Amino acid sequence: MKALNNVVIVLLIAVLAGCASKPNRQEQSEREIYETAQGYLNSKNFSLAVQNLQLLESRYPFGPYAEQAQLEIIYAYYRGGDNEAAVTAADRFIRLHPRHEKVDYAYYMRGLANYTEGEGILERFIPTDMTQRDPGSAIQSFEDFRMLLQRFPNSPYADDARARMVNLRNRLARYEINVANYYFKRKAYLAAANRGRYVIENLPQTPAVPDALAVMVQAYLLLGMDDLAEQSLTVLRKNYPDHPNLDKKGNFVSNVGLDQEGSLVNKATFGLFDRYEPPRFDNRDKDNN
Repeated sequence: MKALNNVVIVLLIAVLAGCASKPNRQEQSEREIYETAQGYLNSKNFSLAVQNLQLLESRYPFGPYAEQAQLEIIYAYYRGGDNEAAVTAADRFIRLHPRHEKVDYAYYMRGLANYTEGEGILERFIPTDMTQRDPGSAIQSFEDFRMLLQRFPNSPYADDARARMVNLRNRLARYEINVANYYFKRKAYLAAANRGRYVIENLPQTPAVPDALAVMVQAYLLLGMDDLAEQSLTVLRKNYPDHPNLDKKGNFVSNVGLDQEGSLVNKATFGLFDRYEPPRFDNRDKDNN
């Protein structure tokens, strides 16, 4: 019986050794992992797409699909709603491949991720007043797009970046008006006037300019600075005679809230503009074998 047990043990050891010596047939090739990731992207399962793209890069960091996976994971993070991870992935690609022929895509996606930073799932489908939010991500997005246009003026993403920069300027200008309204409520009239002047000096040709002039008129009137109020009123009356704070005779109608109808129209456009599906990185012209 003891001899039989010894034989069984030897056989088990031999079987285990043989299994260990055989290659793992379950381990996927680089191409298989990439195609799996593509399937998840096509079906909009972005979390599993991210997992497979990460797996591809970790197993085959120097393979022909590695750089492509690094670009596509930016898209997967963004479409999955993780803007912070998308920005981090874009930063990483730019740092590792500053001269890559498709690095403009990383700049563009970084700007797009910052553009929609702070939005929740519902806010991606419902018009939202983004001018009520902290402008930090909007400022960073503007800088991202500016850098894209500076370095790659002929990029296929340049036109959309320009359009978004215009929208970002409008958003930042409207934010200043919202802050001015807050200062009016706190009776900080000089601070409100400064916000209006900032829009005039730094964000001209935005839809918020007439409201900025109205802010300045009202703030200076409340401060007793009638000369400055009259100067701003003259500009408002001449350039925007139909502004809601002017009556039919061109007299200023004081309204501390300054919640103009025009402002509501501007607010409604911001959320609609953001409902946008960015292009996926297209590398079909590359020979992936």
